[in-house]
Amino acid sequence: MDNADNLFHPSLAAALMKLDPDDGEQIMEYFKTHALLSREKALLQASVRDQKKLLVENAKLKKDIEQLRNQLQDKQRRRTARALLSPAPPPASLSSTSTTPVNQPASPAEALAAVPTNPHPPSTFSQDRRDRQSRRRRGDKKARPSSDLLSLGAEPRVDVSRLDLRVGRILSVRRHPLAETMSIQEVDMGENAPRTVVSKLGGKIHLEELQGGLVVLLCNVKACKMRGVASQARLLCCSTSDDCIELLAAPMGSTPGDRVTFLNYPGDPDRELPSKQRVWELLQPDLQVDSRGVANYKGCGFEVKGKGLCRAPSLTNCIIR
Repeated sequence: MDNADNLFHPSLAAALMKLDPDDGEQIMEYFKTHALLSREKALLQASVRDQKKLLVENAKLKKDIEQLRNQLQDKQRRRTARALLSPAPPPASLSSTSTTPVNQPASPAEALAAVPTNPHPPSTFSQDRRDRQSRRRRGDKKARPSSDLLSLGAEPRVDVSRLDLRVGRILSVRRHPLAETMSIQEVDMGENAPRTVVSKLGGKIHLEELQGGLVVLLCNVKACKMRGVASQARLLCCSTSDDCIELLAAPMGSTPGDRVTFLNYPGDPDRELPSKQRVWELLQPDLQVDSRGVANYKGCGFEVKGKGLCRAPSLTNCIIR
């Protein structure tokens, strides 16, 4: 940082001394101190911005390294599987043939010597061939389970960036005609048509209070029928017990279709979560509401860029489900 004496032109100090000989020097010192504080504040803000950029870049690098490591593991598994599945080389007795050149006819004595004394009948050769083929097939069947086990050892990326979390506005709410504990919501997701969502909130929340509210939904779950009604998304709620439940609220100013992101977990969500991997079940224990009422994943807040954080209306220190 430059010297404080060089922040202002000497003529300014001289002018202040003429205007106020008693307090001119103190006023000048105040100006210098204020200017130094402003410069330090600007440098601090720049360092904070740089730190955020570094965090984002580090997260991207970690993701790239994880993808490269998975690709390397897949290549090693495929190479091992090919080695296990490759057929065994033929026996030396079958590959060995007569060394008599084609262009030179063999002498009668050599021809007689080349004829085996006990030739195998054709049926014996065919039987041997079938035995070798059956042994090869059995070897293939034994090798396949090992390759399946190798493929099961793959470790796909499992973090919150795989969830397609979006803001929606509840247009209407009604009770499920076949289940008193369920309700059916029509939710505007910023798409061509609203989505139908079935949730188990019938006996826990006053349904009339939900209409018009901004909520957070998991949109890339596979559509499933619940008591005959197809549910196309999942409403996120927070609870301290089965009797105390609140819907997770999107920040003010959000619009239907806004995506909920996480600073430390960049990436695009899955088109549809594979049911066999149970991604939601693996991530749910780390989805919580902290002591300030902010929804987070491993300490990283649910954020709608430029609009704020998702929160619980009144609950704190509880789980998200």
